[in-house]
Amino acid sequence: NIDAARRWRRANVKQIDIILASKSTARRQILENAAVPFRWVDANIDETAIKENSLDLGTRPETIAHELAKAKAQLISNRYSNALVIGCDQLLCLNSKVYDKPTCLIDAVAHLKSFSNSTHKLIASVVIVKAGELIWSYTDEANMHTRELSDEFIEAYLKIEGEKVLTSVGAYCLEGMGSQIFKRIDGDYFTILGLPLLPLLEELRNQGILDR
Repeated sequence: NIDAARRWRRANVKQIDIILASKSTARRQILENAAVPFRWVDANIDETAIKENSLDLGTRPETIAHELAKAKAQLISNRYSNALVIGCDQLLCLNSKVYDKPTCLIDAVAHLKSFSNSTHKLIASVVIVKAGELIWSYTDEANMHTRELSDEFIEAYLKIEGEKVLTSVGAYCLEGMGSQIFKRIDGDYFTILGLPLLPLLEELRNQGILDR
């Protein structure tokens, strides 16, 4: 329960200011469930500009995800120099196209139709920055094999899920009805959610922040 988790944190976690440079409710929930003490601050960077410039230069998607995660963490680290700042980013790639979050339900329909009966890749990067310096990073990917999606399914799915699909680059939440979109998934669950958790926890133990 919540009280037990708080008692465990007090007994097992060193008191250090940990900041998640993200407003993502999914990432916050992941860290909360793992009993990691943190606060969050929105790193409001211009992701689209960074992404477009990088793609124009032919930068690989995994490098872009890493650079976006680092940019978010460094921005917050510059404000809170004594804090350990966690930055994250996730990209969705289908063939050579990198997708942005749908801006409306019409966009979501287009996303899902383009994913139908194909395999897209989710690339997630997480970094730790302190005093503006990158001290650790990890990037992982998952392959998402989508079944053939009928127009009827897409319509029903979006009617049930509504505008919450706009918070996800793929217009789905795997922990919800979005699981019906796939026939197979190859990759780590937390990577799919946008925060490769287990390597992060290991690094926090290496840093002496979490007990072994």
